[in-house]
Amino acid sequence: MRRIVAEDLDWSLATVSSLSNLSLQCIVNNFEERPIYEELTSSEKDFIQNRVSLSLPLHFAANVFPDGVYWKRCCEQKWKVCDVSNYGESWKRMFFERQLENIIELFVPGITEPKTVLDMVTLCKDHIKKLNIAQLLPPIKEPQTEDEEQASELTLANEDDKSGMDHFDFRILLDKLTNLEELHLVYKVKSCGMNFEWSMFEMTNRDCESLAKALKSCKTLKLFRLHLSHLEDKKCRLLVKYLLDHPSLRTLDFSHNVIGDSGARAIGKLLTKSKLEILNLYDNNIGGPGAKAIAHALSKNTTLVSLNLCLNRLKDEGGQAICKALLNNKTLLHLQLGANGVTWLTALSLSSMLAQNNTLKSINLSCNALGEVGGNALEEAMSHNTSVTECNIHLTDIEERRVSVINQMVWNNQFRKQETNPREKNTENAN
Repeated sequence: MRRIVAEDLDWSLATVSSLSNLSLQCIVNNFEERPIYEELTSSEKDFIQNRVSLSLPLHFAANVFPDGVYWKRCCEQKWKVCDVSNYGESWKRMFFERQLENIIELFVPGITEPKTVLDMVTLCKDHIKKLNIAQLLPPIKEPQTEDEEQASELTLANEDDKSGMDHFDFRILLDKLTNLEELHLVYKVKSCGMNFEWSMFEMTNRDCESLAKALKSCKTLKLFRLHLSHLEDKKCRLLVKYLLDHPSLRTLDFSHNVIGDSGARAIGKLLTKSKLEILNLYDNNIGGPGAKAIAHALSKNTTLVSLNLCLNRLKDEGGQAICKALLNNKTLLHLQLGANGVTWLTALSLSSMLAQNNTLKSINLSCNALGEVGGNALEEAMSHNTSVTECNIHLTDIEERRVSVINQMVWNNQFRKQETNPREKNTENAN
C-alpha cells in the first residue's frame, strides 16, 4: 500500500481554493507588472486590497487604490495608534496626512531636498485636509573654531536675523494643497538633547515672512494655530497683515506665545476686517491697552462667537473695556478672562453688561480676585440673566455661599434652555 505525505501539513481536499480565488491570487502576485483592478467587482477588489503587497511603490498605489482596506493595512503597519475618526473615517487621508507631516517634521533646511516634499504633494494634495506639525528642524550648524565664534559674537549685533536659523519654507507647499482646511504649527524641536538652544523654539523673521505669504496663498484654510513658538509683537503684526483679507479663515489660535499690546492692536484690526469666529489668545502678554484695542473691534464685530484671553495681563483696564464692548456686541457666546488680575471693578462692569446682554452663554472669571463686592455684583446680575449657562468663578475670593447661589442660577438657566430646546438636549447627550 502506498502512502502520500503532503509537504504542507495543513493541506486537505476540503480547503482547495476555487478557480476564481486562484485567478485573483495570480493577479495579486503579479499586480505591479499587470495591475488589473477597475474591471473587478467590489468583492474582488476587496480580495486584492487585502492581499496585495504593501511594498508597492507609493506613486503606483496612490493612483490605483481608492480609500479602503489597502490604506488601512498601510497605516496599521506604519503606526501603532491609528484613530481614523480624526481623519473623516478615511484611511487614505490618514496615511497621506501623517506621511506628509513626517516629511516636514524631519526636513532639515540646506540638506533635505525640497523635491522630497514636492514629490509627495503631487501624490497626496487631493487628500490633505489637516496638517499637525509637531516640530520644525533648524539647519545644522557647522562646528566653529574659537576665532570664528569670537567673530560671530562681534557681528551678531549688527545683523538683523540674516544669520538666523530658518526652518521649513511653507511657500513651496501651502498653495498646492487645494483642500487644506486646518494647519497646526509649532516652532520647536522635540528631542534636542545636549544641543539645546533657545533659537530652536522660535521662528526667525524670515520664517515669519515666508509663513505669512504662504498662508495668504492658501485660500481654503479655515483654522490656523501657531502656539509655543515665542511669537512676539513684530511677527504677530506681520502675520496679521497677510491674514486681513483671507477669504476662509474662521479660527485663529495664537495661544502660549509672547504677544503684547502692539500685537493685540493688530489683532483688533483683524477682527474688524475678517470673518473670524474663534479667537484664542490664551497665555500671552496682552495688557490693558491691547485689550482696549480688541474691545473696540469687538464692539463692532458681528462674527466672533468665542474669545479666550485667559492668562494675560488685562487688569481692570482691559477687563472693563471688554465688558463694556459687549453692551454693543450681540454675537459673542463664550468669553474667557481667567487669571488676568482683574478685580471687583471688572465684576461690576460685567454685571452691568449681563443685565442688557442676553447673548453670552459662558463666562470664565477663574483665578481673579473678585472678592465679596464682585460676588455680590455677579449674584445680582445673574438673578436677571437667562442666557448664561456656564460660569467659572473658581479661586475668585467669592464666599462659598454666594458661589453656590450663583451656580444654582446658572443651573436653572441650563434647565430652562434644555426644556425650551429638547432637540439640543438630545444632541448634547449623544455627544
